[in-house]
Amino acid sequence: MKGNGNTQLTYRLLLAVDIQGYSKRDTREQLLAQRQLSDALDHAARGVGLDRGRWEKQVGGDGELATLPDGIDPAPVAGDFVIGLAEALREVNRDAGRFRLRVRLSLHHGTLTAGPFGPAGDAPIVVQRLLDAAPLRRLLVDEADRDLAYVVSDSLFEDVVRTGFCALPPQAFQAIKVTAKGAAFRGHILTGRAARSSGRDGAGGERGGPDGGSAPGARVLDFPALASR
Repeated sequence: MKGNGNTQLTYRLLLAVDIQGYSKRDTREQLLAQRQLSDALDHAARGVGLDRGRWEKQVGGDGELATLPDGIDPAPVAGDFVIGLAEALREVNRDAGRFRLRVRLSLHHGTLTAGPFGPAGDAPIVVQRLLDAAPLRRLLVDEADRDLAYVVSDSLFEDVVRTGFCALPPQAFQAIKVTAKGAAFRGHILTGRAARSSGRDGAGGERGGPDGGSAPGARVLDFPALASR
């Protein structure tokens, strides 16, 4: 998908990520945070067999909006990728200085088309509105030891997470509804913390079954109440 003036509509998986408290850092600390986040995303992508070099990115100082290539299986991205990112953030923050790297992440699949300033359409708007949702921000405010706050769109939750092929079980998520600029956006926030169990040695292990049970090798810890409506 190139911004060459064509108006072809495509259906793609989108990911948006943002660093919490970025503006409070000085220039050197901002640069460090950018590098750490890029490395963490690379680590998580490699864990599910993806190359971030093939992602179409619209970057800002504190994060990015990425459109993943056509044909990507959304289940590993919605589950194993997120677990891998959480692991990478925990590793980065073992030796954190004045600031820990804490991020918000949103995921959605939908229609878009290329434009000269980035993707246009409903999908980029949905993924960005969910990234900015107050309940998602509140997770990082209320839980000082949380490194990752993660939300999926309502359609991705229904089409992917609830199938049981995602490494994160659907009962680990809580529904939210947010209103922005006169429009309502629905999503599901992971209210626990995802981690890989010691019995799993890679992202290619079995998924949970369609009964919605927890996927083998994934565990979700502590489920705090979330005021989301």
